Amino acid sequence: MRILFAGTPEIALPALNALEGDSREIAGVLTAPDAPAGRRRVLTPPPVKVWAGERKIPVIQPERLGPEARREVAALEPDLLVVVAYGKIFGPRFLELFPRGGINMHPSLLPRHRGPSPIPAALLAGDEVTGVTVQCLSLEMDAGDILEQREIPLTDRVTAQDLYHQLGELGGQAVASVVDQIARGTAAPRRQIAEDATWCHLIRKEQGDLTWQESAREIDRMVRAYTPWPGVRCRWDQAALQLLEAEPVPDPAPGPGGDRQGPGARPGTVLGVDTGRGILIQTVDGILAVRRLKLQGRKETDYRSFLNGNSSIIGSVLNVGSVVKQA
Repeated sequence: MRILFAGTPEIALPALNALEGDSREIAGVLTAPDAPAGRRRVLTPPPVKVWAGERKIPVIQPERLGPEARREVAALEPDLLVVVAYGKIFGPRFLELFPRGGINMHPSLLPRHRGPSPIPAALLAGDEVTGVTVQCLSLEMDAGDILEQREIPLTDRVTAQDLYHQLGELGGQAVASVVDQIARGTAAPRRQIAEDATWCHLIRKEQGDLTWQESAREIDRMVRAYTPWPGVRCRWDQAALQLLEAEPVPDPAPGPGGDRQGPGARPGTVLGVDTGRGILIQTVDGILAVRRLKLQGRKETDYRSFLNGNSSIIGSVLNVGSVVKQA
């Protein structure tokens, strides 16, 4: 069976590796055009193109999926379209090119977290499990019939980067399994329950800006979901301060009046340091311990090294737009 593989970033590579060999033939890959990357904005090929180039597999990199792209694909005579993180929607005329149809690996347990950012969405929602779904391609985004699902538990310290790699590997195994089922004629699709669908959306940079109206648990989830991009940041001493690793800590014992925040504490107040946990910051609900952070223009560092030159942060009230000292 001849496969056209459509994908772009590293999360697609485990599926390519799993499909390589046996009775499966990768007739070509469809991937995004080369794009500027890094500080110097050097034109860089996507990982899927690099993988294909090493194996002398034909590569198609259209700006749009118009008539020219369809002609290039048709010339490869593919039987099946396999999609992992390609980044474009396929129209009906494109899908007609594949006698065996098309499948897509989505890194969530559909119909939960349909859309372009399911990995951060699972962390932000505090899901206890996540996983991958291999679905039939449909004209509606992430609404295709389910062919296979595999799940993994979500621990309370797992990050988006961790999941990116774990779900890539899990998804690669699931894709290879489904392709074999299609080849044998044993694939058994089942409909999604549309009423159970939830949606996630493209992440915007400003979603990482803290207002200190978030709870410690919410900020912890944001840090794990949004690192490295868009990052979670506030401001201190007129500079951006990015939180790279943090976790909620138990509240201190109540004071005489039952106030767990302490007299005068307000969300964003840097309360002090716990030598076993990090820099302690009051939130609207709970205390956050920050273990790793990065000040604008500086390298990322652990909290101990940061405090060596920035001890004046203790007692400050951090904010997105302004910084004041606690009276």
